[in-house]
Amino acid sequence: MSDFNRRSFLHTATGALAATATGAATAATTATARTDANSRIGVAVLGVNGRGREHLDHLVNIDDCEVVALCDPDQEVLARAAKWVEEKTGRAPAQETDLRKLYERNDVAAVTVATPNHWHSLATIWACQAGKDVYVEKPGSHNLFEGRQMIAAAKKYDRIVQHGVQLRSSPAIQEAVEHLRGGTIGDVYMARGLVYRWRPSVGTQPDSAAPATLNWDLWQGPAAARPFSKRYVHYNWHWHWDYGNGDVGNQGVHETDMCLWGLGAGLPSRINAMGGKFLWHDDKETPEQLTTNYYFPETNQMVQFEVRPWVTNSEAGATVGNIFYGSKGILVVKGYGNYEIYFGQKNEPGPKRSAGNELRLHFENWLAAVRSRDAGSLHGPIETAHTSAGLAHLGNIAYRVGRQLEFDPATETFPGDDEANAYLTRAYRAPFVVPEVV
Repeated sequence: MSDFNRRSFLHTATGALAATATGAATAATTATARTDANSRIGVAVLGVNGRGREHLDHLVNIDDCEVVALCDPDQEVLARAAKWVEEKTGRAPAQETDLRKLYERNDVAAVTVATPNHWHSLATIWACQAGKDVYVEKPGSHNLFEGRQMIAAAKKYDRIVQHGVQLRSSPAIQEAVEHLRGGTIGDVYMARGLVYRWRPSVGTQPDSAAPATLNWDLWQGPAAARPFSKRYVHYNWHWHWDYGNGDVGNQGVHETDMCLWGLGAGLPSRINAMGGKFLWHDDKETPEQLTTNYYFPETNQMVQFEVRPWVTNSEAGATVGNIFYGSKGILVVKGYGNYEIYFGQKNEPGPKRSAGNELRLHFENWLAAVRSRDAGSLHGPIETAHTSAGLAHLGNIAYRVGRQLEFDPATETFPGDDEANAYLTRAYRAPFVVPEVV
């Protein structure tokens, strides 16, 4: 890991992160046995309908690993993905609908988690307990408590856990952070995150019988049991609190992570939010439009974050990305792997760079760390899953309680605020329980 990445990691893993119990390292022989110099790393992909297919697109082309198994509670989705892998590689992967059975397999050394958000943390914790290394998609957690437990599990079981914030593997964006650290735009006082995605109405769907190919109980997992509806499966769960976190916890986690990385910040002390549903009377529970503000008193810096769903303008040429504001100019991150700098009131052009293939580089960084057993070489270590997702969670909590919140990053609670603290975790449905002690 380069010096600036180490510094960024140390800035991010602040306060309560240092208090995580490390426990006794108990690396499983089934995982380490498949990471010697003469073997490929056996990888399984969990959740293969959407983002999981993008995982497969890259993993089947990386020589250092072999996709040995797939897991999805929808048998139709699972069979379709398995057929695709066999056509691409000439090898038929094993198929499991229950991740607990997949974790019993000796040929699986590592897993990538591309399930809906409400499964991310428990799938990661169970994998660590089973001796598997993990690549977990953003957001790493569905609530703040889960992020802390993921850190504890990774440390206790000595697992390599990479968070799917692939901007951190972009050479261009690493260079951008060097500019922020080096004072190119002066004293940086604010970061702004933008998610202006076209999110149309999802309409309304009644409750109905689940498809015969879908294990609806497994799909719901840690969430409360409720009747099946097409309003959730397969993508629109993002807009329901039991399963998703809205767009700030979807696309937005790339940008919340970029804000914190660029500022070298952990979790904030003051949060406010305003938003709502303004365009459609549909099944979405999460707000269509959301504006959040976060204050960091230790450094006197702010993060602003905004989600817009429909007709909109760009800001500094970006519709999805980040803007960092300094005393000399601004640094703009556009999408994935591109940055531009502008100076002064006239926006005079400065340094810029474009790069590509960040997801492939992020997977390669993870697999190299799996082989070396050096968690310090990860570009998106487990702590980023807690802080970047945590920022999204805190903004959502402020929106849901409808007022400004004071937060203590040391205890990761809202002092004296029972209403807000109730949103820090959830009531888990047995046996899909994120444990208090991992």
